[in-house]
Amino acid sequence: MREYKLLIIAGIIAAVSGYFISGLFVSDDSQQRVPTARAAEPVVAALKRPEFSMPDVDGTPHSISEWDGKILIVNFWATWCTPCRKEIPEFISLQEELGDRGLQFIGIAIDKPDETRHFMQEIGINYPILVDEDMGMRMVGEYGNRLMALPYTVIVDREGTIVHTHMGEISRQALEKLLEELI
Repeated sequence: MREYKLLIIAGIIAAVSGYFISGLFVSDDSQQRVPTARAAEPVVAALKRPEFSMPDVDGTPHSISEWDGKILIVNFWATWCTPCRKEIPEFISLQEELGDRGLQFIGIAIDKPDETRHFMQEIGINYPILVDEDMGMRMVGEYGNRLMALPYTVIVDREGTIVHTHMGEISRQALEKLLEELI
């Protein structure tokens, strides 16, 4: 149990540090074309969306391939993450406005199912939320987040290729600009 608490504390410190460090390198309206070890590296190849399966808050497993053919915005977040909570209302709004044009938000909660469910109900999230602390942390890395910081947003085109990543809170304006190319 003590090791679990230390792991949680280390994760929180890493997330907070990553958020502030990312502010030094990434402005609100900037984004990378594909995940790289360093933001200054040029784009060399497109990265296919990693496959995974994860349960929703009710324990029902979902595969990311369920949303093949859609433009995906995969957002890694947690209920304890203030910037995560701040950007979600814009995601709800964009899902409502652009869902019929093939846009699908998918939330990956690095959290506990009960806490996630409570927050979803409180704020009225209208898109799928998958939740698994361990798998979520593994997938955030596989989707290009080397700092393992939250929030982290990945945009996947209709062909399943990661076309943009964003470390830290992303603005509605930045998302709309990125989506213009895809929708």
